[in-house]
Amino acid sequence: MTDNNPASIATADALTLLLHNQHALSAAIEEITKWLSENGVVSVATNAQVAMQTLDANAQSITDAINRLRQS
Repeated sequence: MTDNNPASIATADALTLLLHNQHALSAAIEEITKWLSENGVVSVATNAQVAMQTLDANAQSITDAINRLRQS
């Protein structure tokens, strides 16, 4: 960060923690999806995969926002 704005730093730090939580949730959903697939619950596994895709797409947007905050 160039100006070390305390609000920007705090926001970027909070978003970073949320991003870590998002990655943890995605990993948990992936494990559940694997179990569901292996146990014949394919329709629910498919829904879980869609949820993981949403987490992945949003993770990139959060990462971009963090980078913008850290560069401002």
